[in-house]
Amino acid sequence: MPRFEQFRLPDAGEGLTEAEIVAWHVAVGDTVEINQPILEIETAKSLVELPCPFAGVVTELLAEPGTTVEVGTAIITIDTDPGGDPAEPGGTSGAASSAGTGTSSDGAPSADDEPSGAVLVGYGVAGHSASRRPRRAADVPVAVQEAPAQEAPPRDTPAPAPATPAPAPRAASAPAPAATSPAGQPARATTPVLAKPPVRKLAKDLGVDLDTVSPSGPGGIVTREDVVARSRDNQPQALATYVGDDQPWLASGTVADDGRTTRVPVKSVRKRTAEAMVASAFTAPHVSVFHTVDVTKTMRLVARLREDREFADVRVTPLLIAMKALLIAVNRHPEVNASWQDETQEIVYKHYVNLGIAAQTPRGLIVPNIKDAHRRSLHDLAVALADLTATARAGRTTPSDMTDGTITVTNVGVFGIDTGTPILNPGESAILAFGAIRQQPWVHKGKIRVRHVTQLALSFDHRLIDGGLGSRLLADVAAVLEEPGQGLVWS
Repeated sequence: MPRFEQFRLPDAGEGLTEAEIVAWHVAVGDTVEINQPILEIETAKSLVELPCPFAGVVTELLAEPGTTVEVGTAIITIDTDPGGDPAEPGGTSGAASSAGTGTSSDGAPSADDEPSGAVLVGYGVAGHSASRRPRRAADVPVAVQEAPAQEAPPRDTPAPAPATPAPAPRAASAPAPAATSPAGQPARATTPVLAKPPVRKLAKDLGVDLDTVSPSGPGGIVTREDVVARSRDNQPQALATYVGDDQPWLASGTVADDGRTTRVPVKSVRKRTAEAMVASAFTAPHVSVFHTVDVTKTMRLVARLREDREFADVRVTPLLIAMKALLIAVNRHPEVNASWQDETQEIVYKHYVNLGIAAQTPRGLIVPNIKDAHRRSLHDLAVALADLTATARAGRTTPSDMTDGTITVTNVGVFGIDTGTPILNPGESAILAFGAIRQQPWVHKGKIRVRHVTQLALSFDHRLIDGGLGSRLLADVAAVLEEPGQGLVWS
């Protein structure tokens, strides 16, 4: 007999509670194999393809693309014995019930509704069923929130008519009410609007109140042009009504009736980024220091490395040298490589550097990190940077790539920005902003020369790093960028 198995949304990592269904790779009636990718989900951190834990025929897709489902929710039903005898309509076999599919032999949900014992390859079996988040007041329909709890009257008993309150006695000294217009509004003591009959008709056709029109004709008369101009001002300006390839951030939004606004739900990467930045900004006391540095010799080094056969297979950029300079500086000041633990009231000093790289992607800002970056050569750093960037832009960064970072570099110069005050990635001690490199006048060896100059900004957690230590760290980064040979001395 047919055996129906339901695949429930697993936790794709990092204790995530929900994910958005991006796309199904299968349809009802398709035959699937174990480990075959069947759908793509977007978690709060990345896009993930989920493999199928069963082999069989797809009988039902339980979640539409674009919907957000919680971990533990059934998302697809698969007949793992499609060659068996048909079961009762809407039911499952007794074997399926005993296997823990959550249904009894008559098709009714079982009391315990336990998930299938099948293991999702690569994820394992959860130790407990997923719990649903408490329902917020904002999730409750407005009608339910506003309706007061009342006891319904008996069906055959008419509701009593509301009592009409007696009018309050009028004080003898109360002033007479002001004159009102037929609509109940105070009458305006204004002079009559001067306008010819054709102009008045035009105003009526366009829905323009002549009292709101500023006259421009001789003697204060309202002209046809005045009415047309006022009508144009009254029209809502259509903004963001077109959603095309150049506006992907509006694709999932709802455009207002007047076309002036688009509402987009906050979810996935954007939601996670916002939560992390708010938590960081209001938890760790940020301090930022700045340094303007001559990087002319760094630019010469970049040009030489681009011609070096050892670096022919990688892209060499000034950011690569800045990353290496930061690693050298951290090695000289290892006490900056730490994290603050509120739960245990401890400072955890780390003997490794997982170097984060802030990456702007179509789905928002993410910060994957290069594991054990302090052990890598300059060439290996270039390879890791290229892989990290390509993966991030493709939306394939895994949750593990974004965990356990220790210190981060953000390249604001790629946007033509000189510097900024970056916010710490949660759990990290410092973040370096690398600004745009510009040619500008600079005093070099007592003379004004045209040099390559950039600005650096270092934000750090003042609970872990004092101002003096943070300043020395930034000064060492600047020293290596100004004279790359200094890195040989300090390495």
